[in-house]
Amino acid sequence: MIITGKKFSKPAMSRVINGDVQLDAAPEKPVKYRLDHQLVKAHPEFNRSTLQNFIKSGQVTVNGTVVKKPNAKIPPDAKLQLTVPAKSATVIEPTPIYQDQNVLVLNKPAGLLSMAKGKFCAEPTLEDYGLLVHRLDRDTSGVVILAKTPAVQKALRRQFQERKVHKTYYAVVVGHPKLNEAMIDLPIARNLKRPTTFQVSPSGKPAQTHYKVIKSNQKYSLLELKPITGRTHQLRVHLHYLDTPILGDRVYGVAADRLYLHAASLEITIPEGNRQIFSAPLPQEFNSVLQ
Repeated sequence: MIITGKKFSKPAMSRVINGDVQLDAAPEKPVKYRLDHQLVKAHPEFNRSTLQNFIKSGQVTVNGTVVKKPNAKIPPDAKLQLTVPAKSATVIEPTPIYQDQNVLVLNKPAGLLSMAKGKFCAEPTLEDYGLLVHRLDRDTSGVVILAKTPAVQKALRRQFQERKVHKTYYAVVVGHPKLNEAMIDLPIARNLKRPTTFQVSPSGKPAQTHYKVIKSNQKYSLLELKPITGRTHQLRVHLHYLDTPILGDRVYGVAADRLYLHAASLEITIPEGNRQIFSAPLPQEFNSVLQ
C-alpha cells in the first residue's frame, strides 16, 4: 500500500520550509535620536530645558530645515545648527535704594525677572546686580535685597527662613473684602490640575496673611498686606479665594496693564548694621485706578 501526503498548495513556501530557499532578512530600520538629546551633546554649555526653548522658538535647523519639536527624531549624522538669540535690547533697570559693602537694596520695576530661566537668559534679571536672597514675581514691583558675597547671601536667607524678616505689600484688588481688616489663615497647596499654580487646600502648607483696607472706590480697593508666611503666590491665592483678586493677575484674577502688587517695605538686619526698614514709594498707577 502506498501512502501519499497531501500536496502542498504553496510550493514556494514549501521550499522555504524544507530549507532549499533562504528568505532575505528584513531590512534594518535606520537608527534615529531625539533632536533635543543630540543638541545637548553638541552644545553642553546649555541645559536641556534652554535648548528645548531654542528649538520651540525656531532657533534650530536640521539639515537646513527649521524643526520646532524637541522630540523630533533625526538620524545620527544630521547636521544641526543653533542660532543663539541676541540679548534683549530693552533694558528695565531697578532704582537703587541702599548700598554698602555687603548688600544692595533695589526698587524692582514690574516686568523685571528675578532670576534667569536656565543657563541662558535673553533678558536682564536681578542676578545681573548681585546674589539673589529672595524673589519677587516678574510682574511685582518693589523692595528687594541682594547680597554681595555668598556668606552674606547665606546669612540673609537664614533670616527669611526663620521668619525674622517683615514685609509689607500694597495691592489693588477688584471689589472690596467683607471685612476692612482681618487675618487670612488658609493653607496653600499646588494645584495638580495646573501644576504651575496654587490653591487653598486643607492638605496644603500653613499660610497666613494680614490685610487692611486703606481706601477704595466703587470698583477697586487698595489693601495693605503683611504676609506672616512666604508661600509661593500666597498673596495672590489668598485674595483670589476672598473673591477680591489682585488687579492685573493674569493667572488668578483680571488682566490689566500690570500686576497691581507692590513690595512697599522690607525690615531686615543687615550684616555689620542695625535693624533697618527699606521702603519703595507706591507706583503712580496705583493711585490713578483708585481716583
